[in-house]
Order: sequence, then C-alpha cells, then structure tokens
Amino acid sequence: MTESGSKITRSFAAGGLAAAAVAVVAGCSQSREELAETHESTLASYCTDCHNDLEQVGELSLEGLNLADVAAHRETWEKVVRKLRAGMMPPPDGPRPDEQTYRELVSFISGELDASYEEYLPPPGAHRLNRAEYANVIRDLLGLAVDAAEFLPSDDSSRGFDNQAGTLSLSPALLEAYLSAAGKISRLALGHVDRPTQAVYRVAEDTTQNYHVEGLPFGTRGGVLIDHWFPADGEYNLKIFAVNLGNMGNFRPFGEVRGEQLEVLLDGERVALLDWDEEFNLNRGFGGGQGELETIDVRLPVTAGPHEVGVTFLATNYAPLLDLNDAFERSTIETGGLPGYTFYPHIGRVRIDGPYEANGAGDTPARQRIFVCRPSGEADEEACAERIVSRLAHRAYRGFDTEQDVATLMEFYEEGREQGGFEAGIGMALQRVLVDPKFIYRIEREPRQVAPGEVYALSDLEVASRLSFFLWSSMPDDELLELAEQNRLSEPGVLAEQVRRMIEDPRSKAFTENFAGQWLALRNLEGHAPVVDAFPDFDDNLRQAFRRETELFFDSILREDRGALELLTADYTFVNDRLAKHYGIDGVQGSHFRRIELGEELDVRRGLLGKGSLLTATAQPGRTSPVIRGNWILTNLIGVPPPPPPPNVPALEPKVADAAGNERPPSMREQLEQHRDNPACLGCHMLMDPFGFALEPFDAIGRYRTNDSGNPIDASDVMYDGTPVEGPADVRRFVLKYSDQFLHNLAEKLLTYALGRGVEYYDMPVVRQIVAKSAEEDHTLTSMITAIAESRAFRMNTKSAEAKSGEGATRPVGVPEGVTQEAPPAEGSTARAAGEASTARAN
Repeated sequence: MTESGSKITRSFAAGGLAAAAVAVVAGCSQSREELAETHESTLASYCTDCHNDLEQVGELSLEGLNLADVAAHRETWEKVVRKLRAGMMPPPDGPRPDEQTYRELVSFISGELDASYEEYLPPPGAHRLNRAEYANVIRDLLGLAVDAAEFLPSDDSSRGFDNQAGTLSLSPALLEAYLSAAGKISRLALGHVDRPTQAVYRVAEDTTQNYHVEGLPFGTRGGVLIDHWFPADGEYNLKIFAVNLGNMGNFRPFGEVRGEQLEVLLDGERVALLDWDEEFNLNRGFGGGQGELETIDVRLPVTAGPHEVGVTFLATNYAPLLDLNDAFERSTIETGGLPGYTFYPHIGRVRIDGPYEANGAGDTPARQRIFVCRPSGEADEEACAERIVSRLAHRAYRGFDTEQDVATLMEFYEEGREQGGFEAGIGMALQRVLVDPKFIYRIEREPRQVAPGEVYALSDLEVASRLSFFLWSSMPDDELLELAEQNRLSEPGVLAEQVRRMIEDPRSKAFTENFAGQWLALRNLEGHAPVVDAFPDFDDNLRQAFRRETELFFDSILREDRGALELLTADYTFVNDRLAKHYGIDGVQGSHFRRIELGEELDVRRGLLGKGSLLTATAQPGRTSPVIRGNWILTNLIGVPPPPPPPNVPALEPKVADAAGNERPPSMREQLEQHRDNPACLGCHMLMDPFGFALEPFDAIGRYRTNDSGNPIDASDVMYDGTPVEGPADVRRFVLKYSDQFLHNLAEKLLTYALGRGVEYYDMPVVRQIVAKSAEEDHTLTSMITAIAESRAFRMNTKSAEAKSGEGATRPVGVPEGVTQEAPPAEGSTARAAGEASTARAN
C-alpha cells in the first residue's frame, strides 16, 4: 500500500463486497472461528508440507499465517486464492482435497479478504493522451482524420496496455512533437496551405495483389484503397510506383503479364483507365530497371476534405493459366528460378502531391465544425471569434474551460488576426488549444473543501471523461457532456444507460482495437514475419485477415451481449475467401468477411484458441513454440504467469539421432524434452508445455496439421492439475474447467485498462465485486464494463497529502508548472510558452 493511497476498512454492509461470504457463513452451522479452524486443517493436510519456512516452494510459506486474520498477510493470501482458483495447488503428484472442500476453501479465504477490505483510491494525477487517443480526439473535435504516427512517437506499454498513466510521461522531445503537430493539424483543418505537400501510402511488400480488395469495384484485383484528406480545392497529382522487390531476382518489378489495365478511382468513380505497359514503356524495351525511377502520374482536380482514392487493376487473372508450377498463395516470392510461374503487376506505393493552383479551402467537415459563425463585417469579427474559441475550448478541454481560458485564447486570436486576418487568428487560437495541458492531459481536480487523505467523489465531468476514454479512446460526445454538466451521471441507471449507448456507437470500435488488440496480441501481428522458405503461403493478406477475424469475433461477443465464456466456446467465426482457404473451409468466395457456423468438423476453430491470429502471434517466425503458447495462455487467459526463465538457457538441438543412428530434425516435443530434463527448467515447463503440446496440431501460421518434420504429432500431455489432454479441444475444456479464474482475470484486465493503472493485490476485492455483479447477466462484457463504471474505484479519488484544505486544487504530478484543473495557466507558464513556440513554428 502506497503512502498516497487511502486505506479504509469497510464493513460488509458499507462495501457490499463480501455478501457471498456472509451468506456462506450465515447458511452454515459452524461459526466463523470454527470454519477458519476447519480450513486451517485443510491447509495443513495439503499445503504446508511444501509451503513452509524450510521448503518455501514457489517462494511461499504459510507457516505462521492465520486464516482468522487474513488482513495481516493480505498479499500472500491473495496469491493463494489466485493459485487455488486456477487449480495450481496442490501439484498433481500429491494428494488433493475433494472439489467441495477445494471450493469452500477458496470461498472462505476470498470472503475473509473482502470482509477486511482496505480500499485503495489513489490521489488524482495527470493522464496524458496516448497516440491512439490523440488521433481520436482530433477526429471528434475537428472532424479531421489524422495518422498520429506522422506526428508522435509510439507510447510505452505497461501491464499489457499503452494507456497506463505511469508510462505516459512528457519528455522535451515529445513536447516539441506536440507543438509541431498542433501547427500542422491547425493548417490542415483550416485548409491553410501555401505550398504543395506530399503523402506516401505504401503497400506491404508481402501483399499478394491477385485478389479483390474489399471496398474497390468488383472485377478488379490488387492495388490499394486510400482514405486521404485533401487540404484545399485544387489540382493534385497521383504518382503510382510499381512494387520493388529485392527478393524477386528472376522477375521484373513491372510483372510478366502484358496488357494489364490500371484503374484509378476517386470516391468510387473512375477517373483514369491506363495501359500499364504503355505507361511504363514496356513495349519499347524500357521500364526494366528498378521500378523506382519511373512512375505513372495522374493529375486531377479534387475538392478539399476527405476522399477515397483507389488504385487497382482490372481482373484478368481469373482465366486459367498455363503455369507449369502450382503457385504459392503469396505472389511476391522467389520461386527458385523455375520457369512457368506468372507474376502479375503489383502496386508498390502511391504518392499524393498537391495542391497545385489551390483555389480555396472549401467547405470541409473540419471547417464546418470550427466556423460555427461567420462575421458579416470587421465589427462582428471579435464576437464571432469568441464564440468559436469558446466552443473549441469547451469541447477540447472536456467541459473544464474557464473564462480565463477563453481570454487566453482570444489573446492568441488577436495576435494571429494582426498578422493575417480573421482566419489566421482562429488558426492561432486553435494551435493554442491543441497544446494546452487541459487538452493533452486528462487532469482530475481536487475539491477545496476536502481535507488531505479524505476520499471524495469525482465530478460528473471527470467520470464522463474516464468513461469516454475507456470505451471510445476519445473525448465525451455532446450527449455525455451535457448529462455530466447537469450532474445526472450519478443518478440511478443513467451511467448504465450511457455504457450501453456508447457500446452500440461505432466509436466503440476503438475498444476492440485497443483493449482486445493488446490483450489478444493482435498488434503483434503487424511486426510478425514468418520465415518465407518455411511458410511461403503467408502474406499480408492473411495477416490482415487474421486480425480482422478476431476483431469481428470479439466485437460480436461485446455487441450481442454474449457471455464472456463464449470467447472460449463460440461455435462461429468470421472469414473471407483467403482465410477460409487457409482454414480448409470450402464454399467461401469474395474478399468480404461473413459469419459462418463451426460444425463438429471445425471444432478446433471454436473460440479464441482456434484463431489464426493468436496461434501465429504466439509462434516463432520459423516454427511453433509450445513454451510461448503455454506462457501466453497462463498469463493472458488464466492470469497466473509462470516465473521468468533462468539465465543462460541453452539453445534447442537442431538434430537428433534415430534408432539407426542417422541424424534427423527433431520434433518440437523432442526438443523441449531437453529442457524438461534440466531440474532448473522442469517446474515452469511442467506448467507451460502441456498447453503448447496440445496445440501442436496447429503450425506456426495456424494451419491444422497431423505431422511435424515428418513425425506424427503427439498432442498428448498432462496438465498441472493432473488432467490429461490430447489436442486443442482439451485445452479449451481445461480453461473452461477453471472458468471462474478466467473471468476474474478478464475483469482484472478490463479494470487495468479502464483505470489506466496497474491492478494490485489490494484491488482484488473490487475485481471479485465486478465478477459477482456481472454474474446476474451471465458475465456479458457489457455487464462487466458497467460494473467497473459504477464501482468506487472508477468514481472516487483520495485527496493528496500535499494539498491544503481551502487552498484550491494542487498541480497533479506530470503537469507543467502553473497549470491546474481549476485555474488557467499562469503568465509565463509552460502552457503559454508552448503556445508561443507553436505559433513561432507555424509562421
């Protein structure tokens, strides 16, 4: 427990956390003391032989610990509860109590921990927007879609997520990036461009362009569909490059098929149809170089704002070919120089240059949001400007704007207006908004009337901000902000209604992308490149299909109010033609994803454990890894990570001798048995390996198989509790056997993501409360999210010890000097300096 935290021992009635334990004791003929004695006897019979002061197996000793006073050793008992709930104690080679005794022991210890619950509510701090949140807030504030990776570096992760306040610091270099981004985004939103710009969109080199791309016209293949913001009305040039592949030594980068037609589209309408050969002079013997020196250029007029640009080929590859070889699924791969393999032209990248001869900023969605009024003359400019900056400040600062904030912004407006007129002034004020700590940070203020160390309720505005960043990774919308300003979020049922509304909103896609994307390792796929020689059918098409399948699957569990356990058991999934072929599913045509039922013949694909995304992300580039897969399941699904490996673990042997003494590649089981023979490695591998061995029927890119390196797959093993397993379905059943621990682990992950801080042993009563409350609705994700939003951990804080009652809010950690949530930036503060620096760079 940290010094800044609040320790408040709460009774059953006040906390409501141990109602289940009360019911158990009340319905039992034994007293609490007698129950404690009974369970002490159970521990003595099954646990203390290993977990004593002498042996300390697992660095745990239960000697001297008393079940009648679990609060004295809360951290140790929480560790015991977690291990018991996961079935990890006692080990399979020792005696185990019967199931009823086992459950009663877990229930008793949990109940005692909840009864002596010491509430932890940390004081307020500063929570900087991460890169994804920054882009989403710009979108919702200005109606402008930006790629935050162009402006800001990636964020560090902690506890599995990149929204943890403790890792979101602000370095001088990052401050410079925010200043630069504010200037660029302001000009882009207003359409103030004084010179042509360039934007490059690359197609991943391992993309196969022999298939239709979803969103492009039927009857086309390959290419790219680009969402691009054109800053002003004017002429733009699309510069199209052929793919340049260093590994395609036997093929020219412009393809081997003659007569291909390139189609260029703007918002779905054709603007050009070009002969690929003629444009690259292929018929005259040119274009045989690197594919970088020559381009196809298409110049066209485009209005300001968001548009879709499509570059693709008319599909001619559906007719039978005379290939001598059976082509790999991945087209951009060296085939060893064998003749008769047809390589169709591929797009490498598209560069959009412009505007040339710009003739106005147009009426873009961004300008519509910014210019809520238009001055009829010079006399009206100041009043209109104040109205504009007031609305910007109100939404950008998420309801925490003050009159002084508006006055500061008006100073910047006046400075800009003197230099370039009304719109220049608005641009200067907008830049200042985008570098204000109230925009970059989520700051929670401390009430004046509360004494240091006292617990207080967050304001409705602060709860609204927490909720919107939890579910949308963005700022509150007008409805949520209005309810917060009316102090209605604390009314019964209102918060739950908003949770449901926000989940149904398309913006909750961010929850799937950012929570599930990190919990389920989907983000890891982007940098995962299986060895080409070993897996020549793997391409970016399959990589993206893996990710899309899992996102659609998770989203269906969320939006359809399905129980969280269906994440493990659901008998359906989502596939397109490429993914269906990889899974061996017939009858699926087209690039669009559709829902399919998984019959008995596809039982291994049910739930998360059958998804290609997870199976690929938990493999090595050149082979499967039972260790990685087992470790991932223990850490992310069961929630009991194994200890880290010891130093200097030897490499696996690449060859073994058969009965005749001939060397051959060993199976994965044979390789890992080398580690199991090492006593220092045995303990952890006995936990991890059975999961991985049972998943060995899936190769390193998630294909089902029956042999490994010519050896039949042996998917049998014994789990850490003695349960035998013989394949992927048994792994699913094993995790379901300890579904209570799976649900607690999921609630812990959700709470970590929602609070933006690590969840520790002293938070476990809150986790149990979330699971208990969601049980009323079959543990749906919505019910879990609602339980978190209504919890005290989500809605309460503790006043920091540094604050002095009656003196107003203090500056939270991490926020520049002179800035609080109740007072505007002081003159000469970092916030003012940031605004001035941004202005200087803009000019």
